[in-house]
Amino acid sequence: MCAIASLSDNLNTPSPAAEIQILNINWFQKQPHGNDEVSLTLNITADLQSLFTWNTKQLFIFVAAEYDTPKNALNQVSLWDAIIPAKEFAKFSIHTSNKYRFIDQGHNLRGKEFNLTLHWHVMPKTGKMFADKIVMSGYRLPEEYR
Repeated sequence: MCAIASLSDNLNTPSPAAEIQILNINWFQKQPHGNDEVSLTLNITADLQSLFTWNTKQLFIFVAAEYDTPKNALNQVSLWDAIIPAKEFAKFSIHTSNKYRFIDQGHNLRGKEFNLTLHWHVMPKTGKMFADKIVMSGYRLPEEYR
């Protein structure tokens, strides 16, 4: 029964949607030991209801800033996360500052283009977890600290 239950999730074709706006750059500074740090105010709007099936226990979601540097092809910094326990909470809009510090190990963020990516992990009642994401590009940090 568990195998059949898990396989039935493959019949679901979800169509999640999300939009993230940067409302404000609260501060952008170089820390005393040389690392860049950014504080952002975000508006996160998402409709993830289609990810829920009868077999979904909860969703774990997080927003990550993703960018490249000369040293690393991909840097990912988690900015915010949440657990969505039920379908009725999967359509939301939240106005928030980054929950976790956006710090680059170096001084690579001035003028940097980056993506904001909404990642999700579908945690089933039975069967394997499923993960996916929506990548939103076109963000850029200022050239100067403020």
